Amino acid sequence: MMKNSNLRGTRKAIQLNLIFLLLSCGLTYGQGPQITFPVEVGVNPESITKGFNDNYYVTLMNGKEEGDGELVEISEEGVKVFSTGFDEPKGIVYLEGHLYFSDINRIWKVDENGKATIFISKDQFPVEALYLNDVSLDAEKKGIYVADMGASNYMRDANGDLWPLESEQAKKIPQRGRIFHVTLDGKITIEKNTSPLMLNPNGVGVDNKGDIMVSAFFLGNFLVHKDGGFRALKGTFRGGDAVEQDSKGNYYISSWVQGKVWKINGETEEAEVLVEGLQSAADFYLEEDKGRLLLPDMKAGLIYAVEIEK
Repeated sequence: MMKNSNLRGTRKAIQLNLIFLLLSCGLTYGQGPQITFPVEVGVNPESITKGFNDNYYVTLMNGKEEGDGELVEISEEGVKVFSTGFDEPKGIVYLEGHLYFSDINRIWKVDENGKATIFISKDQFPVEALYLNDVSLDAEKKGIYVADMGASNYMRDANGDLWPLESEQAKKIPQRGRIFHVTLDGKITIEKNTSPLMLNPNGVGVDNKGDIMVSAFFLGNFLVHKDGGFRALKGTFRGGDAVEQDSKGNYYISSWVQGKVWKINGETEEAEVLVEGLQSAADFYLEEDKGRLLLPDMKAGLIYAVEIEK
């Protein structure tokens, strides 16, 4: 076993290399607000999107106190609190002049002035929503998908680590994870029902054909519609968080647990690590026109810009 001093030195070297890599990606761009990444945004940033006036909006889970969650704005003027009063705000999108984000078992709607209203309450879901996480626009941009992780309290051991896939504890995790679809007039349907492939779904996205993609947090499956069915890509990405596909067909997935982001070839399904050594890689925003992912490191309280073109 490595001595603690050597281990700390190794971790420090990894962190310094990571910071150098990400700083090299954190450039200012000629369109929109002139923002240099990484940006420190606060405690436990979970998800980011572009919204009003091309500024960026980040959900902050903050601590464990009820109502201490926040929504912050990143603009060329800096970072400011935009809206408050949430519990555990997570996945966020911008649609038709409003921001929408999940919060345990409800969905919030926020206007351009930061006024927040409950868009969907817990009792409106067709079945009980246990732990809502990522949110994505649907293919027509007329509604949203939201992932319910289901029985997330069964995933980890006493140390907070995911149970081994072949363990008896893993076999006992209830299949209660689902993907809901919500229209702008508040109609809710089940888009993907419970499945052994989709234990504890975290990330949700839409591919180039308009089909849904899902990351299964516990199992590490990256689920896509391919070859006539809904199946897992090659590889295992345990702790999977955000999922996206670019216009060239490449897939992207982050792992909150592993602190990594992968780029996956859409044809061969071969994965390459884009960045690693993060404390926690959460729900990124694909900004393909700028050749980058905007990536929250939740535990570090930072938003990084990760280059996706090589």
